[in-house]
Amino acid sequence: MPLSNSDRMSALEMRASLSLASIYGLRMLGMFLILPIFAIYASTLPSQPSSAMIGWALGAYGLTQAIFQLPFGMASDKFGRKKVIYFGLIIFAIGSFVAAYATSIEMIIVGRAIQGAGAVSAAVTALVADLTSDEHRTKAMAMIGGTIGITFALSLIAGPALNQLIGVPGIFMMTGILTILAMLVVKFVVPNPAISSFHSDAEASKANLKVVLKNTQLLRLNFGIFALHAAQMALFIVVPFALKEIPGWDVNQHWKIYLPVLMISFVLMVPAIIYAEKRAKMKQVFVSAIAIMVAAQLLFASFIHSFWGIVFSLTAYFVAFNTLEASLPSIISKIAPAATKGTAIGVYNTCQSLGVFVGGVVGGWLAHHYSNSAVFIFCSVLMSMWLLFALSMQAPMSVKTKMYSIQDKALLDALSVSEEKTRELEDQLLKVVGVREATVFAKEAKIVLKIDNQREWDDQFVQQLIGG
Repeated sequence: MPLSNSDRMSALEMRASLSLASIYGLRMLGMFLILPIFAIYASTLPSQPSSAMIGWALGAYGLTQAIFQLPFGMASDKFGRKKVIYFGLIIFAIGSFVAAYATSIEMIIVGRAIQGAGAVSAAVTALVADLTSDEHRTKAMAMIGGTIGITFALSLIAGPALNQLIGVPGIFMMTGILTILAMLVVKFVVPNPAISSFHSDAEASKANLKVVLKNTQLLRLNFGIFALHAAQMALFIVVPFALKEIPGWDVNQHWKIYLPVLMISFVLMVPAIIYAEKRAKMKQVFVSAIAIMVAAQLLFASFIHSFWGIVFSLTAYFVAFNTLEASLPSIISKIAPAATKGTAIGVYNTCQSLGVFVGGVVGGWLAHHYSNSAVFIFCSVLMSMWLLFALSMQAPMSVKTKMYSIQDKALLDALSVSEEKTRELEDQLLKVVGVREATVFAKEAKIVLKIDNQREWDDQFVQQLIGG
């Protein structure tokens, strides 16, 4: 058999994927848990900080995350995956404890910045790639992506409940303790990779940065994730205060609003994503979700002082947010050339972190100097710009990605010494019915195909062709 193409993940791959997804989720938990409650907590500090300072506290995490994310991933190639992950988790834990013991907004900003500096997400992704076969890596990455969505939803509900029990300092303390436990998971649960090597589909490369940054289709998506998370961070500077002003809605009761809103949004989002994938209507659904997001921001600006206005605005917002958050990684995979996919995802994640920073800082500044409505007008401008960019983007191909490990030594030797042989194999693969893109990575001993979802294709023939 020339390649391994089992449909099921091995027990080791499943263990690695689930344990690393939990660590990835913990990083998100550190950012999301405090979102629905932090602004109100910070306003009760002795110094009574302004909304501008509260915005800095929320956004500082994103700034240091953006700075260190790609370097940590690249460092893991040199120093080892687990060593870099341990180092990042230690930094994250220190930041959590600093924020937990902080008595001023300035020290919380320092703690949040330290938290963000423990940017292990790229190193975790690289370790996932080391521990999973090419054929199952997409499933492993999907587990991580699902963890992020679940973590965000749970945080909006758990945050207010935990605030009632242990307060915001207690949440920071809990996050730090969970981070220490996560290090034990890395040590005793996450398998050690037999070999750590570079994976073009999962890791960023300096050599590919210029190519990715010149790709106008990817730039549209990078701006989109930046704008989406800028608006998210700005929202949680304003909405908690607006809900608190409504009689009978203490901050600890806000989960009762978020829970039904999130449930409705998931019920509406899932069919939209399925329709987009099955009917090759990704662009139409994507653009519609951005348009709903624009409308949601304008609704916030108009009805931020009305309870039902906020509820209706939140519902529209989360329908759009969840649809966009779920579809963006899929579109990146469809648009980015296989040779630069890892770098494209790295740049995308960096733009997301920058959005967290800018949204917190600008949103806080606007709320302090102008009004709550000014925050949402700013967000609606960002979303309107994104809508214009999205309208002019190319419709992503309706494809799925298939990866194969080359285990035929004779073929691999031939590909390693001959660039012409590599191009020849790619041309042969492109002639297979249903194959839209074919990339051969001789150094990594793998082949990546993008397969048309709307057409039948012969997997067995591809395997025979690769077998030579």
